[in-house]
Amino acid sequence: MGLTPAHIGALLATLKARFGQNMHRHPGMDWAWVPSRLEARPAQWAPLHAMENTGGEPDVVGWDQQTGELIFCDCSPESPAGRRSLCYDREALESRKDNRPENCVIDMASAMGITLLTEAEYRDLQRLDPLDAKTSSWIGTPADIRQLGGALFCDRRYNTVFTYHNGAQSYYAARGFRGSLRV
Repeated sequence: MGLTPAHIGALLATLKARFGQNMHRHPGMDWAWVPSRLEARPAQWAPLHAMENTGGEPDVVGWDQQTGELIFCDCSPESPAGRRSLCYDREALESRKDNRPENCVIDMASAMGITLLTEAEYRDLQRLDPLDAKTSSWIGTPADIRQLGGALFCDRRYNTVFTYHNGAQSYYAARGFRGSLRV
């Protein structure tokens, strides 16, 4: 089912309110840029809706001066509730013999049309707001680590952002993932 004009209107109102309440995330940016970019790229409504619908609270966190794209990112205080209890990727999911989670991070991000944050992007996001004080978020994992069975995640404890490792097949109720979308 596609998004109706009512869904889009409600989402736009939510995004506008969040944008106005969090100007520190996008200093010097004008709200008028957001709807005009989205109108020019209507396919981006579905990923934004998926980010919002899974608890990500997407907001504009930057602007790519080379491409003109606005960068949306999940800004929820904790890892999005609708994206937790997931192992890292399809290989990890299929390797579990017992207690398989319903999905994996890489497949879910792809289905949503968003990009998993890298460690650098996660750390940049944490400079805007303190996030993941009680939860953690999977991040994009370098291929050499993944080939050895591992995957990376981050959180914020003791007013410091930490990067950790875990087996890619592991999953926890307090670990989800954050994503970004370029519009």
